[in-house]
Amino acid sequence: MGFKCGIIGLPNVGKSTLFNALTNSSIPAENFPFCTIEPNIGKVQLPDNRLSELQKIVSAEKIIPATLDLVDIAGLVKGASQGEGLGNAFLSNIREMNALAHVVRCFEDKNITHVDGEINPVKDAEIINLELIMADLESVTKRLIKCEKLLKTNDKANKEQYELLSKIKLKLETGSLIDIEEFDEEEKKIVNRFQLLSTKPIFYIANISEDGSSDEELRRLQEFADISNSTVIPASIKIEQEIASLANEERKEYLELMGMDEPVLNKIIFKGYKILGLETYFTAGPKELRAWTVKKNSLAPVAAGAIHTDFEKGFIKAEVIGFQDYIDCRGELGAKEKGKLRLEGKDYLVKDGDVIHFKFNV
Repeated sequence: MGFKCGIIGLPNVGKSTLFNALTNSSIPAENFPFCTIEPNIGKVQLPDNRLSELQKIVSAEKIIPATLDLVDIAGLVKGASQGEGLGNAFLSNIREMNALAHVVRCFEDKNITHVDGEINPVKDAEIINLELIMADLESVTKRLIKCEKLLKTNDKANKEQYELLSKIKLKLETGSLIDIEEFDEEEKKIVNRFQLLSTKPIFYIANISEDGSSDEELRRLQEFADISNSTVIPASIKIEQEIASLANEERKEYLELMGMDEPVLNKIIFKGYKILGLETYFTAGPKELRAWTVKKNSLAPVAAGAIHTDFEKGFIKAEVIGFQDYIDCRGELGAKEKGKLRLEGKDYLVKDGDVIHFKFNV
């Protein structure tokens, strides 16, 4: 469905190494600024244990998990909003993202240069946030000038835009990111058309050391993130890359040795998925078991459209079984016998984990 989560941060904080681990690819991750010029894009599978539970029942020939598009974006430096570093290229790449995973370095290493010459995770996070804010302030100011010229026309839509832009400008001038949830549903539609960088949902990935020496830096970053109700996921990205490079059995043994139930990468993928407001429903049969991605609270016809536009256009009804009911009843037949299969219409809001069979007519 084209949902993109961008990996951002200063140069040399571990963005490309994280991308390599997440996508199991091998893009350059060299120790100098702007190694990444053009954004690298990769699809990652959403780790979902529900697929294996469903597979025990349906024994499908093919299993297709949900995916998320991850984008490794070039490192930002202070002054990007005025064209420093890769400046405009960086900011235009971010504009295309639906959410941002902000990698922040929380460890010392004399062999890896830091663009500012010191490790200060809060300062690093503030630099990028401020560049997003400054770029938006410039964009909003230009839009306000245009709207102001049209105020005499008494155009209702223009007046609404002017009032919203004025409100946003005041917030940006305080050095604050814009929380899209502060607007009502109609206002959100207008604000989203502005394509502001500072409205993108953000979570932080703290790149920590292997020896526990990052505890103080991690604590400070978490306190900083709490102010904006953001999440911090600690990860030793170097270790995560090593885990990702192992074969399945070796990976399992390594995780047990480290006392980990799953790679931190799984948490990062899930967080990217959830911060985008995404959910999963399943289609299950002997030929194919598949996880489909939809926006949370999607109506049944919209969810059907994820499979094919014809399904949405010709939607008749949906046969729905909740995930746990499907497991407990050992499949569709058992669910029917126990009255757990429901027929839902166009007004049904699809729930995470639903197993659905759509009826449609073209």
